[in-house]
Amino acid sequence: MMIKPEAVAAGQVGRILAMAETNGFTIVELKTLRMDRELAERFYEVHRERPFFADLVRYMTSGPVVGVRVRREDAVRRMRELVGATDPAEAACGTIRFLYGTNLSQNAVHASDSPENALRELDLIFGGSIEG
Repeated sequence: MMIKPEAVAAGQVGRILAMAETNGFTIVELKTLRMDRELAERFYEVHRERPFFADLVRYMTSGPVVGVRVRREDAVRRMRELVGATDPAEAACGTIRFLYGTNLSQNAVHASDSPENALRELDLIFGGSIEG
């Protein structure tokens, strides 16, 4: 999971991490960083051909983010459920994006969409081998 710039700026990191723990995730590693353009482009490579790519990169480099490595059985699917729909207006009540998302582009958090992308994204943020 990645806590995005607007959620970091709004002081929501602790509440989002608490939601993850309350929902059975173990926080394994945290990293606060300011993504540069190259890292943001690599992180969101899967969206490169989409019309929103440049705006997404600009947004993700606009302030600090918090990378979160978690552990839990079926972590990717369960985290996507906890995070909620991409658009906070469509997110289920009680999900992270429902509670802390601002709009479609400023939706509080990023959650990997597949185990393969999770491994790639974790390597980009934390480097090295990835356990669990």
